[in-house]
Amino acid sequence: MTADFTPATGLLATLDLLEISQADGVTHVRLNRPAKRNALSDAFIQQLHTCFVNLPAGTRAAVVSGAGSHFCAGLDLSELVERDIGSAVLHSRMWHAAFDAIQFGRVPVVAALHGAVVGGGLELAAACHLRVAEASAYYGLPEGQRGIFVGGGGSARIPRLIGVARMTDLMLTGRVYDAREGLALGLSQYLVDEGAGVAQAVALAARIATNAPVSNFAVMHALPRIADQSQSEGLFTESLMAAVAESTPDAQSRLRAFLEGRAGKVVKS
Repeated sequence: MTADFTPATGLLATLDLLEISQADGVTHVRLNRPAKRNALSDAFIQQLHTCFVNLPAGTRAAVVSGAGSHFCAGLDLSELVERDIGSAVLHSRMWHAAFDAIQFGRVPVVAALHGAVVGGGLELAAACHLRVAEASAYYGLPEGQRGIFVGGGGSARIPRLIGVARMTDLMLTGRVYDAREGLALGLSQYLVDEGAGVAQAVALAARIATNAPVSNFAVMHALPRIADQSQSEGLFTESLMAAVAESTPDAQSRLRAFLEGRAGKVVKS
């Protein structure tokens, strides 16, 4: 946890599988089950869902990271029980609801990845909007070798990052990508030295938190839907979203600041 962050209070403080803290509009959600490599139990999924639908009012961006040596090793297989088809569908839908609360929630979410980003852990990472990987990060989908199939939204999200053929390879062969391969393929957008992931993710979240909220909302909610639409439908949706965003007082103020020379221009850092 960064020194400037203070622990969350109230309901969020009762979520024992998460370590939640806040600073300057950024909420940091740390998976806190290191002895199990942050494997995702039902209780863990329910706490993630509770967290993201109850983010503090002042939150404008969030960071997800993992305590210990790994981000998340996926489904806690020790909790697998025999389910009939109806119960299994509802179980998968519980995961979908939790991860939808991240991808289509109130604020952009940046994941800081290290160690195992495997199975359900990769599904969780794919639900975040940006991903920062440390050099130790590695990615896999071992469900094919376990006799099961992804159930946390991976089949809908991961192919949008790396393509159907690459996800097929991961699941059929048990192939594992390292951090550099993951960056090249689109599993992460940033690759940093070991131990630097959270700091980079927090820095990105802090920058995102300064954006106009409606602009962030448009990127989170409109952009992925436009990508799924036909070109003509997408262009129409874009026009509506652009009109909504630019008509807000925040946007008008920012545009005036730029025209009056009070806002920075785009430069290469």
